[in-house]
Order: sequence, then C-alpha cells, then structure tokens
Amino acid sequence: MYIEILLWLSAIILVAAGMAGLVFPVLPGAPVLFAGLVVAAWAEGFEHVSTGTLIALGVMALLTYLVDFLAGAFGAKRFGASRRAIIGATLGAIVGIFFGIPGVLLGPFIGAVLGELTARSDLKTAGRAGVGATVGLALGVAAKLALAFAMLGIFVVVRFL
Repeated sequence: MYIEILLWLSAIILVAAGMAGLVFPVLPGAPVLFAGLVVAAWAEGFEHVSTGTLIALGVMALLTYLVDFLAGAFGAKRFGASRRAIIGATLGAIVGIFFGIPGVLLGPFIGAVLGELTARSDLKTAGRAGVGATVGLALGVAAKLALAFAMLGIFVVVRFL
C-alpha cells in the first residue's frame, strides 16, 4: 500500500517535471515525462497499461527530439539563416539555460544573430536569422507540448477505459 502511494507520488513529480522540461530545456522533458508514465503504470502492476502502449509512448517521447530539431532548422532556414547562424542559435540555447527564462528565450536569438554576423556581417540578415531561430524555438516547443499532451491522453484513455 505504501509503495503504491510512493510510486504514484513519484509518477506525478516526474510527469510535472517532464512537462516543465518541455518548455524550459533544463531537463530532458519527454524522457522524464515518459518515466513518470512508466512509474504510474508500475504503481498498478502494469495491469491497465500494456507493454505495447508503453513502447508507443516511448517512441512518441523520442519523436519530440526529432520534431524539436526539425522545427528549429525549419525556422532558421525559412528566414534565410546560414549554417553558422544555426550553430549560433544552438549554442545560444545551451548558454541561455544558465540565465533562466530570459536566457532561454533570448539565447537562441542572440546566438543566431552572432553566428550570422560572423558569416555575412549584415545586421538586417542577422536579425532575420535571429527571428527565424526564435520562431523555430516556438514551433519546437509547441510541437513537443502537443506530443506530450497526446502521450498523456493516450495513457489516460488506456488506463481508464
């Protein structure tokens, strides 16, 4: 009985942390969310949620990385960013993590602008690359959240129906 409560509390914490990690890239959001769903299934001895469902949820968690990468590349390329701008946006996103929410939001923009300036030294083009990186970041977060809510929805439907 106590282990079941502990498992459910752990699952709730992991799911909440995973959802936060999808928006703020401090945690690996989708894997943590998936771990929370596995722990929730474990809390009931995998009685309601099958291995097949968990495999499907795991694949969806992995898809968040592909979607995130593609959204970032799409946003940057759509706005004419160079390879250096894309690398700069990636480095800016990593460095931005250490500066809280403003860093997470501004890091990719600043990184893309600096990267583009080293490639072409045209401020207008560099600014456009920064906007593209920011749009790509927003698209990636939206797509990851959509996948995460789909994962939660599948889990709830399988569990309660």
